[in-house]
Amino acid sequence: MTAPRHPPLLVLVHGGAALVAVVSLGVTLDTGLVERQAAVAFGVLVAVGELARWTGAQVREAAPLGGAGALAYALLGEHAGRNSEHGVAQVVGVVLAGMLAGSVPHTACGRGPSADQLARRVLTVGFAAVCFQPLYNQGVFDTWSGPAYALLLVALLALTALCDAVLAAALARSRTGWPFAPLLREELRAMPGIGTAVVATGVVMALAVAVVGLWALPVFSLPLLLTQLSLRRYAAVRTTYRQTIASLARATEIAGYTPVGHARRVAALSLAVGRDLGLSGPELTVLEHAALMHDIGQLSLVDPVPDGATAGLPPDEQRRIALLGGAVVRRTGVDAAVAVVVERQADPYREQPLAARIVRAVNAYEEKAHGAGPSGPLKALEALEELRLGTAGDYAPDVVEALARVLARDCLTLPLTG
Repeated sequence: MTAPRHPPLLVLVHGGAALVAVVSLGVTLDTGLVERQAAVAFGVLVAVGELARWTGAQVREAAPLGGAGALAYALLGEHAGRNSEHGVAQVVGVVLAGMLAGSVPHTACGRGPSADQLARRVLTVGFAAVCFQPLYNQGVFDTWSGPAYALLLVALLALTALCDAVLAAALARSRTGWPFAPLLREELRAMPGIGTAVVATGVVMALAVAVVGLWALPVFSLPLLLTQLSLRRYAAVRTTYRQTIASLARATEIAGYTPVGHARRVAALSLAVGRDLGLSGPELTVLEHAALMHDIGQLSLVDPVPDGATAGLPPDEQRRIALLGGAVVRRTGVDAAVAVVVERQADPYREQPLAARIVRAVNAYEEKAHGAGPSGPLKALEALEELRLGTAGDYAPDVVEALARVLARDCLTLPLTG
């Protein structure tokens, strides 16, 4: 077997982060810690933040306290009224040591930070330190004071957060092949949430330590820890909500109306197509829920459709089942936008919202291609060609081509030619 190929950007980012980390640790070990007490305090803060790492749902910032502490140390100019003398290398070295120390329990359980997360933290903290420490040590900011100095720190951290968003989107683009612009848009939309709290806490910590010393660190850590706890509870509620929808979707499988796993497969493939077409986070959520529940209207049928395959039914029967499904979804209290997608999945594609176009095309593909056994790849190609032949009226051409790209990229069918 050949070794897996890594995209050049991943190699460049990981290699660059590793080089920065090795050089920083080497310089710090060679020169020794400057202002040892502050270095240890910030290292411990970063380690505690990593220990409190969010190990549940996927979030943009899994260790907000560690991130805030790292950024505060990168922008620390004074310590209890005295000028700090640590440099860029010590900032990166201390933050990396704290991250690795705090990640040990999570790594032992198989839930440690990924290589992408480590690389992003090293590079973004290094970026913030490079933007601030050399200029501060040269006295460039001596004339800045009061609100102007605070705004300077906010501007530097905002620029750092923007660079981190670009880096995260680029890494995701390299790993998944999804379009860069929607990924960057999602990263930027996530910044006003926990990202704003991290930036604000980092600025406040740096300013407070400059005045009152290291005692400010535990005081200003508590609000961010409480915010993280609230977000965990909110994520748990969202997870329960999705599990409820998935359970409702399985009702058609339990009743024998659709094959086992059909709704889950349609939802997963619909999400991939939606990402390829550039749908945003909220739009992807609606798409996923609608895909999970797209067949729920079949529960109103007296006689089940063979194998639950509605794509081969007459258009009027497809619309009737779709309308019945939308009525069921509305009674469950699910978002009305989900009901609209379910109701309109059988309409002519030119009259459908994009999510309904995706669900219709993916459902038809899954019905035609699933259960093919050894002839799976050939059957998948045949199903895709049938959808292409139906783009004159049944399926949106852009959705079918996005489906083809997803299938080829994820090796779910044979590579496309021509």
